[in-house]
Amino acid sequence: MEIFLAQSAGFCDGVKRAYEMVNNLDMEAVKNPVCILGALVHNPDVARKVEDKGILKISFEELLNSENGNIGTLIVTAHGAGPDIFAVAEKKGIEVIDTTCPKVVKVQRLAQVFRKRGYEVILVGDKKHKEVEGIYEWGGKKAQIISDLSEFSAVDVAAFSKVAVISQTTQDEDFFKEVAEFVKSQAPQAEILSTICHATHDRQKEVKRLARQYEAVIIIGSDTSANSTRLFEISKKLNPKTFFVENASGINLKNFSEVKSIAVTAGASTPEWVIKEVLDLLFSHFKL
Repeated sequence: MEIFLAQSAGFCDGVKRAYEMVNNLDMEAVKNPVCILGALVHNPDVARKVEDKGILKISFEELLNSENGNIGTLIVTAHGAGPDIFAVAEKKGIEVIDTTCPKVVKVQRLAQVFRKRGYEVILVGDKKHKEVEGIYEWGGKKAQIISDLSEFSAVDVAAFSKVAVISQTTQDEDFFKEVAEFVKSQAPQAEILSTICHATHDRQKEVKRLARQYEAVIIIGSDTSANSTRLFEISKKLNPKTFFVENASGINLKNFSEVKSIAVTAGASTPEWVIKEVLDLLFSHFKL
């Protein structure tokens, strides 16, 4: 049995930065209580580590309705947040620790700048995803969010004098290219900016190769993680023996009884210790 770990598996730079900022936080040196606006990253194992520090998970509604002093410090997650969050925190005297991925910040600012310049912004991304919601809000809540090409039936792209296309940082590159080509066919003057991050590009490129090269593929990640889900979808199209697990407990070893090679990769929000547990299980069961 050959077991191969993808070079790009695990934390990307943005997630690593966010996790280290929170993990290294001195709870006695900041204003308490310390709260976090949702999950730091979309991974339950990481979420448990954050909770173990005594950091409380809250929603925007709870932030909005909180009494002054109920929240000392607010952590903005790696996915980012809209400007309203920062305005509310400032008004209530809440200190903010902003772990937003710098690459997400770049897309937020692009949405803001394009709207101010009078562009119709088309945002390629998953509706209701935290990153997309934040970008949408920085763009003045005016962007057209496209998750599927069929949604263009309600958008008259040719009617816009100025159009800009940007993307969620973890979007499927092939889908973004489809959207870009469609927009260009309707509005040749459109500005197309691929804001998919390099980490996403590298993971998607590598998983395509692994899905063709190995008999089975294991994707480690949470089903709430957009980039992990994307890796699974890409691999599954190319290799039917692709399996999506959250951690080692999700591995069914019977699925690999008749294969001679397994590739393992993981989403950008999957921590190293979870990947190690999966590999340990595979190596202990299959004698190499």
